[in-house]
Formats: sequence, structure tokens, C-alpha cells
Amino acid sequence: MAHLFISAAHKSSGKTTVTLGLCRALRNRGLGVQAFKKGPDYIDPIWHGLAAGRPSYNLDFHMMAAGEITDLFARHAAMADISLMEGNKGLYDGMDLEGANSNAALAKLVRAPVVLVLDTQGMTRGIAPLILGYQAFDRDVNIAGVILNKVGGPRHEEKLRAVIERYTDVRVLGAVRADEGLAIVERHLGLMPGNESEAAETRIEAIAARIADQVDLNGVLEIANRAAPVSRPDSRTGADEHPRVGPRPRIAYAHDRAFGFYYQEDLDTLRGLGVQLLPLDTLADARLPECDGLILGGGFPEMFIQALEGNVSLRADIRRAVESGLPTYAECGGLMYLSRSIRWKERRGEMVGIVPGDVVMGERPVGRGYALLEETSQAPWPPRADALPAHEFHYSRLENLPAGLNYAYRVLRGHGIDGSRDGLVHKNLLAAYCHRRGSGEAGWITPFLSKVGAYAEIRNAARLAA
Repeated sequence: MAHLFISAAHKSSGKTTVTLGLCRALRNRGLGVQAFKKGPDYIDPIWHGLAAGRPSYNLDFHMMAAGEITDLFARHAAMADISLMEGNKGLYDGMDLEGANSNAALAKLVRAPVVLVLDTQGMTRGIAPLILGYQAFDRDVNIAGVILNKVGGPRHEEKLRAVIERYTDVRVLGAVRADEGLAIVERHLGLMPGNESEAAETRIEAIAARIADQVDLNGVLEIANRAAPVSRPDSRTGADEHPRVGPRPRIAYAHDRAFGFYYQEDLDTLRGLGVQLLPLDTLADARLPECDGLILGGGFPEMFIQALEGNVSLRADIRRAVESGLPTYAECGGLMYLSRSIRWKERRGEMVGIVPGDVVMGERPVGRGYALLEETSQAPWPPRADALPAHEFHYSRLENLPAGLNYAYRVLRGHGIDGSRDGLVHKNLLAAYCHRRGSGEAGWITPFLSKVGAYAEIRNAARLAA
């Protein structure tokens, strides 16, 4: 079970670029590469999946118990020749003062050697105390190597290597020259999603060529092969812990350039339960397929206002279906799509109109980071007594909402729709700004499928009676 953890001293050091390059360069050698992302990120895993040729999975202390993390990791790492985990922010960054949910804690949990990607701009001799400090801060973290990034040129690289060799015992695995041409376009939520970029494949190959040329791939493999194996816990997580529903339900889910934010683990869980997932292109499909449920994940609908508005027949179909009781689960971008309209800068477009409010995009985040939710008695399914972990990252807000609406959640931490509530409920619709994990004991999949099963039974009974 060869694996390693790719981290950094701080965010924007180039971890994602290096991770993508390693995934594709190792894949080009004929190896099976499995990628993972620490935290709730949706966009990086899309790029990981394109580079590695197989889906990437999120590992997140806020959304998952430690046993769920090791189970998910071990299950998928066992099917690859090498696994690469990309951290978020810096190695020791996290919400907890003691570092219990930091990148370092995850590296220790899955027994992964760490490779630090270091932004070397404006740095020479100072690289040594930086490395020494990271080593000394937690001796249980195995910092097995560094990749020097954004290196100015041969002379800069030579100085950096000499300093590291003289003052530290850390192995230099490569020096990647600064090149703005390799950067992935950024947007207000981070990197542009790979499912939206037509040039994604070309960009990934270019990054892989640079990494293969300037990083010691054999050294990376050597370090990864020294990682200790990770055993799955006795209790199993995933599809086998969810109750199966009757005949295979058909659930449509928005999956196109406007919407694509889903946890791969959740898609796996749904399929493992026998669900037929039907991809829905909100930009091109004229009709909602015959289905027993609908999932509208996050994305960037504000980038496709005119195209979404122009698909009048699909918007009307979705509105009719939700009004007729179709179980529908929507998060963030999906909530925006279900609103009356979206306005961003000078653009405005009519949307589905089932949510009685108007979305306005701003220049600053409205809700950002991890959240905690408490289900109310107005939730579309029996509420849980314990708080639900979630996360949010949206620049939009809902305006002109009337009073007297039903909300599924009280927001204990975060912003949601109005700072205290989230999760609009209408018939069998739940539409929220906050994202939740669907799998696991506290996930949304089990209660949602209960609604789907009940709805399918009613529809089948009506067909038989007709």
C-alpha cells in the first residue's frame, strides 16, 4: 500500500499543481494512481480524477469519524499501486488548537510519509529554519522529502539545495521552476473545475511533463513504498450500512458544466444501494427523465445564467415535478437554480422558481467554512437529536424571501440562508446552502432514499390503478 501525503507550509504553495503532475506522470508510467483530498473541497478532486484516471475521494475530520476515514482510504488505496493525498492549507493548520483535525493529524492517522511543497520565491538560506521548524514541531510526523516550487532558475536552485544539504537531513525530491503558464485558472471559489475547462487534458499533460522532468519520480515512489500499511477497522462504512430500497429507484442528478459538486463516496454509496443514477444536463436536456428522485448538487450556475434561463422546458419540468412531490435534494448551486432568479453583476436570468426568493451574487463570501446544523421539526424526515456536520462556501444570498417558510435546519455554526436558518422545505424538497456528507450514519442518503421509496410506491400504485 504505497502512499504519501503532499502538504505545504501555507496555502497557495502549489500543492495542487504538483499533485496533478505527480498523478499523471506516475499514471503515464503505467501505475494505478489513487488520489485523495483532505477537507471538503469539491474542485481539486475533479482535477485529481482527470489526472489519475479514477475518482478522487475526500478525507475530512469534520464530516467523518476516524474509522470512516481509514476505512475509505484503505478500501481504495488497496486497489492502486500508489496513493497520493493532497492536504489543504499548511501541514499543521486546522480548526483545533491541538491540531486534532490538521493535515499532520491525517498523515499520522493513515501512516503516510509527508512531502512538503515549498514556495521558494524570495527565499534562500531561510529555507533551512523553515524545514527544521516543521520537523521539530511534531516529531511523530514523518517529513520524508521536499519539493521546491516556484524556483527562480538554476542558480536559485543550486543555493537552495546547498542550504538544505548543509543544515537539514531532508531529501530534496525536485525543484520546479516558476511558470505562470502552468497555473490553473482561479475563480471566486478556487480553481476552475476540470469538468468545465475544455483545455483541462492539455493542461494536465503539460504539468505532468514539467513534473516528470524536474521531480525525482523514483525518489517519490521509494518514499511512498516505505509507508506502513493501513488496516480497515472492524466496522464497515459505506453502502453496506444503509438500508436498501425496493426495486431499483431512478434518481436524476445534475451533472454538467454548471453543476458537478458531489462527493464520489456518496455517488458510490447510492450506486451500491442499487440506485440508478441518471445524469442530467441542465444546459442541454429539454426534459427531466422519468425518475423517483432528483439531486441538484453545487456548482457555478452564475456562470451559465443565460443558458440555464434559456432551457425553459427543463425548468418547467423540474418545477412541476417538485410541486407534484418528487423527492428533491439540493445544495448551494442547486438551491440557486431552484430560486426565482440569479443576478450577478450585469447579468440576470429566470430560474426554476420553486424557491420563492432571488439570488444575488456578491464580491465577498457570505458563508464560508465548516458549519454545524440542528434539524428542526419542519425537516422532511424525522430529525436527529445530534448536530450535523456541514460546510459552506457561497458568495450569494437569497433576497425577497417571504415570511412563514419552513426550514429544516437551525444553524449552530455558519451562515446558511440567513445566519440562523438553512434548508428550505417545500413538500418533498430540501434545498440548503450548506453541504452535507450523504454517506455515514448522519448522512442525508438514508432519509432521502426513504422519501424516494415512498414516492415510488405511490407512483407505482397509481399506475396499477390507472
